[in-house]
Amino acid sequence: MLSPAREKYRKQQRGRLKGKATRKTEVSFGDYGLISLERKLITNRQIEAARVAMTRHTRRGGKVWIRIFPDKPYTKKPAETRMGKGKGAPEYWVAPVKPGTVLFELGGVPFEAASEAIALAGSKLPVKTKLIARRNLARG
Repeated sequence: MLSPAREKYRKQQRGRLKGKATRKTEVSFGDYGLISLERKLITNRQIEAARVAMTRHTRRGGKVWIRIFPDKPYTKKPAETRMGKGKGAPEYWVAPVKPGTVLFELGGVPFEAASEAIALAGSKLPVKTKLIARRNLARG
């Protein structure tokens, strides 16, 4: 499971996810990418499930790049707890994702296999996604 090795502060505020992505918007490493069309916090478990689905579908052929990292702690108070007494303990890690962010990249496999693997990975995530190809890549 992805999580930071160490962090400066144990708890963070949730913040807002307004606007479109300005970074991680182009396919940089592989030939095909999975791009987000919505804004959401994606958990480390969801990222791992999508990665496993992609690698299993390509039968470990090609290479997968994960372009997002869950570096924001998500806190929760225990169930049936009275109000007050401070902020809850960190439960898991999330990656804030805006529309236009490249989530995963895939290279070294033909277009048909890549599109199926990326669609499978997209079904594991809580956001609507779309397949994009590298700009200088001719679809074959």
